[in-house]
Order: sequence, then C-alpha cells, then structure tokens
Amino acid sequence: MKFNPNVSSSRRKSRKAHFQSDSESRRKLMSANLSKELQARHGVRSMPIRKDDEVMIARGMYKTREGKVTCVYRKKFVVHVERITREKANGATVPVGIPASSLVITKLKMDKDRKRALERKSRHTEQNKGKISEEEVTMSNVD
Repeated sequence: MKFNPNVSSSRRKSRKAHFQSDSESRRKLMSANLSKELQARHGVRSMPIRKDDEVMIARGMYKTREGKVTCVYRKKFVVHVERITREKANGATVPVGIPASSLVITKLKMDKDRKRALERKSRHTEQNKGKISEEEVTMSNVD
C-alpha cells in the first residue's frame, strides 16, 4: 500500500530514479548492516560503506570471507574487497564487485564525520524507542 502521495509507486519511475541517481544518493543506497557487536555498541543498524571499512561477505559465492574495502565503485553499485579477485581468460587478476547489501561491516573506519553521523542516528532511535504515539493508540481501538 502506498503511504506517501508524493512518491510514485511506479516500477518504471523507481528504476529510473535508482539508475540515474547521482553519487551522493548512491552513497546512501550503498549502505550495509553493521555486525551485531557494532549494532549493540552504537545503537545503529546500518551505515553507508566506505573505503578502509572491514567487512564480511554474507551472501553469494564468497560467503563468510572477510577483508578490507579497497574501493567503493558507486557507478556500478559494487564494492571491491581485499583478496576477493578472479582470473580473466588472459591471466590477469581483477577484483570482483560485490553488492553492498551482501556485506556486513565488522569494523568501521572512524573519523569525525562518521562519529557525528553515528551520534545523530543513535540519538534519533533512542528518542522513539519504547514510545507509543497517539496515532498507534487510536488505531489500536479501531475495529
């Protein structure tokens, strides 16, 4: 069901928006879940991936392999991870692109912007945690 009248539910329009998105939007689209320990420590479920994060591959042929992110290829919506390569027919080795959604971040590369983003996200979740809005109360009474 469509909740927001300003957002189209058309498959064509959402695909167009996805594939024509700019680099800033792709950064957000290329987010990955944090590991359970990081989720507990920071109170945040996911973060946009960046170079030098340590990740574990959760899905696909390279499942359970771990490594450091060497490149976030926003143009192709993939991430290149250290030691995840394959050989081409001519013998050259090339990094394998892995979708960000198939990764779990095990260690964050911290800087002041990342710290501020974590604080902002965790503060937002703490405010709404355990609270029931008036709308939910009124909707629970409707039969």
